[in-house]
Amino acid sequence: MPESSTRPLRIAVPNKGSLSEPASAMLREAGYRQRSDSRELTLTDADNGVEFFYLRPRDIATYVGSGELDLGITGRDLLLDSGATAAEVLSLGFAGSTFRFAARPGTVEKIGDLGGKRVATAYAGLLERHLAEHGVAATVIRLDGAVETAVKLGVADVIADVVSTGATLRQAGLEIFGEPILRSEAILVRRDGADSTAPEPAVAQLVRRLQGVLVARQYVMLSYDVRVEILDAAVAVTPGIESPTVSPLHREGWVAVQAMIPTRETNRIMDELYELGARGILVTSIHACRL
Repeated sequence: MPESSTRPLRIAVPNKGSLSEPASAMLREAGYRQRSDSRELTLTDADNGVEFFYLRPRDIATYVGSGELDLGITGRDLLLDSGATAAEVLSLGFAGSTFRFAARPGTVEKIGDLGGKRVATAYAGLLERHLAEHGVAATVIRLDGAVETAVKLGVADVIADVVSTGATLRQAGLEIFGEPILRSEAILVRRDGADSTAPEPAVAQLVRRLQGVLVARQYVMLSYDVRVEILDAAVAVTPGIESPTVSPLHREGWVAVQAMIPTRETNRIMDELYELGARGILVTSIHACRL
């Protein structure tokens, strides 16, 4: 932990649900201790000067916004629904979902058709703001769970819910309509404004580490051997982040090249290099990095 920090950095982590395990896994990859028992409510990582609090994902933005905790991992949808004075610092690349409207087929086609209708959701704050932005006067019914059954039970005409694949909605006899209300994913949040008392060096260190994990997950290290006369063509295929590393080989006229490439493009790039004449093409996972 940076010497200038005067107290541990206090971070909220989801204690359960789809955010919990991926959040803890990402923090472990970033070099932080995480709990081994799901019943633990707090954990102190003395080596990194951090104290973790395991809380309901829906409550995290509120705790961070109040200043009780310095940072937290939650969903973008939960942050916006909370109305807390917290802001997104970094998107974390997991738990992606879309907040959408759904209704019985043929009953509603667009948001303008919602006037006078009842809309059930677990995200009342987020939905009310969205309807107000579009000038739609609808009745918002807040439910804590199983929103997709609200139409069948006659509680609502339409629902607004977080959708991953849409399978649950289809099973309930509903279909998605209109444009997405919000695209959500896991995010790191911090109190909005300049009055935070969080130790800044520790905050910066956490953000750098998480960014390093994100890059490590998106890239691999590619190594290959190539003849000098086709080096420029090969480097054009693998430009790297800044520039590839090129080293002479014992075999005259050949060099070794090493560069980071996007994981999703690995096989295409390997095929192109092989066709150019590169050999000894190897891919290595990246566990952490700083760029």
